[in-house]
Amino acid sequence: MGDIRSGAQVDELHNMPLSSSAEVHSAESGVPPRTSQGVSRWDVALAAGMLVGTLLSTVLTRIAGIYDEPADSVVTLLWAAGITLPLLYRRQQPLAVVIVISAVFVVGATLHVPEVTFCNIALFIALYSVGVWEERRRVATITRIAIIIVMFVWLSISIFQTTTDPDALSGLSRVGAFSPLLAYLVIQFMTNVLYFGGAYYFGERAYRSRVQQHALHERSVELVRERELLAAQAVTIERLRIARELHDVVAHHVSIMGVQAAAARTVLTTDPPAAAEALRAVESGSRNAIDEMHRLLGTLRDADSRETDSAASSTLGIHSLDELIELNRAAGLPTRFEQLGEPRPVSVSTSVTLYRVTQEALTNARKHAGPTGEADVRLRWSASSVEIEIGNSGRAPSTRPSTGLGLIGMAERVKAVGGTLELRPRSRGGFLVRAELPVHTDAAEVRA
Repeated sequence: MGDIRSGAQVDELHNMPLSSSAEVHSAESGVPPRTSQGVSRWDVALAAGMLVGTLLSTVLTRIAGIYDEPADSVVTLLWAAGITLPLLYRRQQPLAVVIVISAVFVVGATLHVPEVTFCNIALFIALYSVGVWEERRRVATITRIAIIIVMFVWLSISIFQTTTDPDALSGLSRVGAFSPLLAYLVIQFMTNVLYFGGAYYFGERAYRSRVQQHALHERSVELVRERELLAAQAVTIERLRIARELHDVVAHHVSIMGVQAAAARTVLTTDPPAAAEALRAVESGSRNAIDEMHRLLGTLRDADSRETDSAASSTLGIHSLDELIELNRAAGLPTRFEQLGEPRPVSVSTSVTLYRVTQEALTNARKHAGPTGEADVRLRWSASSVEIEIGNSGRAPSTRPSTGLGLIGMAERVKAVGGTLELRPRSRGGFLVRAELPVHTDAAEVRA
């Protein structure tokens, strides 16, 4: 900071450059938290270094004899502590620190404390710290501007006193339109402008950098959370897919095997050939179930399989509906099949979904329709969609507790291919399942 000397006495003009911008970036809603709740070890080192430097500077300045009547040693020691030690809390209480240091700064200049270097550095750091660490941005702006204005008023008064005092700075000539004295005073003013402007500007830049780093940190944390969530969702989806496949394979074949085994037991003594035929159906059903289980397990072991619901490796689809319906008839449930409209190529996943929905609906019909029940399966084609409708007559569905896993799996399958599913009791008895799926053909793989 520059100083103005009055004869042998020196009236210090401690520069305080005013920032060129009075507006501060307002980030009240995204203010980053302070990095430390306690005193930082770096701030301890800073305050200690500043205190040692200030004391050394006062000794050297006193030896240099810049002041005719400098403040005594006790006042100087207390002043040195007051101008440096508050920097310990510049991150926790930046507003209080800058006010204390500003007040001590003025007191030191008034009492002629022999120090003109480290006090300016301490004030610069205090102003800078308010810009960086004060979370209330409006308060930070108002406080810094107020301090800068006070300092410039003080500077202006000192300049006025110097220019009107014939004994002040007697070593500088006052002659000429732009005298050496005027040049000196202009240099002092410019130095203070740069000093305070730098403290304000760099404080704002550091704060904005904190805001950006905080935002990047929050985004990184959010990305980690999303990645973990996606991983958990992927595991859950895979578990549900396996559960659907196991349910469809086991429920369908085991229910048919159960019906055939019961029929064989009923006619075992009265009609051995019929019992043998029923047991052959049980044997065939068990083999079919094992084959499908092998296909499912093979797909699960294949790390490159990307088709949902094992569609790529499955041999089941719309073309298998006739066989499915024949098995259902053989299991004792009369079933009619009707296809309306012009068949169109569909994706493998859509074809498998149509098959699995029909399979589950017919399995439920065998469980609940009763001995007089019948089933109707209708496959309808349109320009943009394909619809499968499975209705059964007979008694209403059982009111016994049920897991409902089949219906849940059915809904998940239909939703996965972008379709809609309707499940409801029929007014004349029985139950209705209707699924409508869009006809989206995959370029890579299509099944008629």
